[in-house]
Amino acid sequence: MMRKVQDRQMMLGEVDISQIKFDGKSRDEIPQLLRGLQYIYCTPELKDKVFSLLEGRIAVARSGRRGMDLWKILVLGVIRLNCDWNYDKLKEMADNHLTLRKMLGHSLDCMKDPKYPLQTLKDNVGLLTPELLDAINVLVVQGGQNLVKKKGDVLRGRGDSFVVETNVHYPTDINLLFDATRKTVEITSGLCEELGIPGWRQSAHQMGVLKKCFRICQKSKRSMSKDPQKQERKMEKDRQLHRDYINKAGELLGRAEESLVLIVKSGCDDLTLLKMAPAEMYLRDGVHQIDLITRRVLGGEKIPHEEKIFSLFERHTEWISKGKAGVPQELGKRICIVEDKYGFVLSHMLMNKIGDKEAVVPFIEKVKKLFPELYSCSFDKGFWSSDNKENLEEIISVALPRPGRLSKDAKEYQSSTAFTEARKKHSAVESCINALENHGLGRCPDRGIKNFERYISLAVLGRNIQKLGTVLIDKEKKSRVRSEKIKEGLMRKKFASAA
Repeated sequence: MMRKVQDRQMMLGEVDISQIKFDGKSRDEIPQLLRGLQYIYCTPELKDKVFSLLEGRIAVARSGRRGMDLWKILVLGVIRLNCDWNYDKLKEMADNHLTLRKMLGHSLDCMKDPKYPLQTLKDNVGLLTPELLDAINVLVVQGGQNLVKKKGDVLRGRGDSFVVETNVHYPTDINLLFDATRKTVEITSGLCEELGIPGWRQSAHQMGVLKKCFRICQKSKRSMSKDPQKQERKMEKDRQLHRDYINKAGELLGRAEESLVLIVKSGCDDLTLLKMAPAEMYLRDGVHQIDLITRRVLGGEKIPHEEKIFSLFERHTEWISKGKAGVPQELGKRICIVEDKYGFVLSHMLMNKIGDKEAVVPFIEKVKKLFPELYSCSFDKGFWSSDNKENLEEIISVALPRPGRLSKDAKEYQSSTAFTEARKKHSAVESCINALENHGLGRCPDRGIKNFERYISLAVLGRNIQKLGTVLIDKEKKSRVRSEKIKEGLMRKKFASAA
């Protein structure tokens, strides 16, 4: 059975989406976002393009089930990100928020209409792909620009990058070793219990012993004494604590490796082998962390950055130091965005282990393809290189300040009227970044790189739809004020003529 975009036949008690009214005085993001969604639904040309994308790029429901309507999936996915909700909050609001339920196409009677199971929400929102969301985002931005741009306006942009944090704890060698050992023992002992293989009856006790060793190492501090002998005694004591810890972890990992070999020899089925794969991965991680601790703590070696792992569960996590005051490092992924002068985010780019200088040229090439009318764009000093300036100027007019002492030509370039005007308006991109961080992009709770990419795309789309709703609400407010003034003027003329 094919999945529908939205039911064409309204049921008893339902409200036409075009007739939903919103509080224009509300400063909350929900009315703004829903007003933007209403505009998409009620603008035939934009609606047809968005629905065509939804129909073409989301998989059909399972045979025999209609599945959640595609319009509902889009609304719920966007509002979750824009309001920075988890799925539990999304379920509560989708079940009981009257205006949201009207937008989803439900009747006013919440008691009779169906509720949304938690897993259904997760599964259906997970059907949205980053590519689909980016394509819809282009349509939304174009629709918003048509509302605000004036005849003869030139499309100008401003770009910058920021870090979206992953949902991880602060990584150290010892806590990563504990994580790897804990998961290895947990999976291996569970499989052995299912298959009747002995050896893990005291697995919980053994992990308790390992955790005690881990806590002792964790609480150990450097000596504050200036006496070299005392410092050496303290360092030796620390080395012994780490030896005890890695020996205990190595013992558990060795036993787990033996058990995994026994599981394979027992003639297990494919499902068991599939369950074994994570245990083997965490086992390799544990061995790697033991090697790092041995080299760093016991051997005094400085570990190269490339060999370090910053999360066993979110492996795409990067250690990022941007030199911000009070922020020595951030754990996540860099995101580069370009915002137009109207406040819409034209596009974004996930920067995989590259910096601003390496990302800016291919990113602007991508944005230029999506928005050929883009005339100019400004960046900060972190994006500058002589090659970048030359390559960018072949694509668009660019305001790219040079760091350090300026040459005569650089001073002349940065004193030009166009450059000065672009730099004056460039700081507005920081407001856009702050809005994105407050509407979902502070920290990503979703697991895995694919879900991370979807999360970013949903947040950008949600922000643009909210901006679209804000523009519409402001236009309606100005129109209402203008109508009231006209009525007031007519009343005054009427009274004056009567007098």
